[in-house]
Amino acid sequence: MAKNQTKRKPIQAARKIFYKAGGVLRTREALQAGIHPRTLYALRDSGQIEQLSRGLFRLAEETPLGNPDLVTIAHRIPEGVICLISALAWHELTTQIPHEVYVAIPRGKERPRIDYPPVKHFWFSQLAFESGIETQQVDGVPIRIYCCEKTIADCFKYRNRIGLDTALEALKLYRQQKLIDTGALLRYADICRVKRVMTPYLEAIL
Repeated sequence: MAKNQTKRKPIQAARKIFYKAGGVLRTREALQAGIHPRTLYALRDSGQIEQLSRGLFRLAEETPLGNPDLVTIAHRIPEGVICLISALAWHELTTQIPHEVYVAIPRGKERPRIDYPPVKHFWFSQLAFESGIETQQVDGVPIRIYCCEKTIADCFKYRNRIGLDTALEALKLYRQQKLIDTGALLRYADICRVKRVMTPYLEAIL
């Protein structure tokens, strides 16, 4: 009995660490917090934690995640920002269902290594990267994502890669939401250097 209690102590301590961290930990964070690798994998093998992605674990008893891909990206690529089609989907500005998570990272940064979920990376210049970032709470986790207006400007900037029709659909759906900020659209268009491209479409749709 005493032996079983001794075995349970590391498990109980590890679970407390997970609870304190909000239920999600990367392997490195778990080890730094004092969880032994053997204990971590014992939790996994017993079904007490689930593996969201390589090196990322979550308490299995927590409420199922509504958007596990974004939560995983927030932990695995903390410096990234959700952009383009993934941001459009979040803001309900597209009819597309993204099969990859579109993530902006600062120009010059190394491509993050992540096996799941599928990720499409875009390197943004400093000003374009830092402008228009919002922090949204998704399943209790802060997610960095571009606002509607910045996302639309980004879509025009990357129209050759995602399609001009995607940018135009986003602009049309933005107009239908009736929360129009023309000044912000033009400001972000200027930052993304697509003001001349966007202006005729803005005049026609807005």
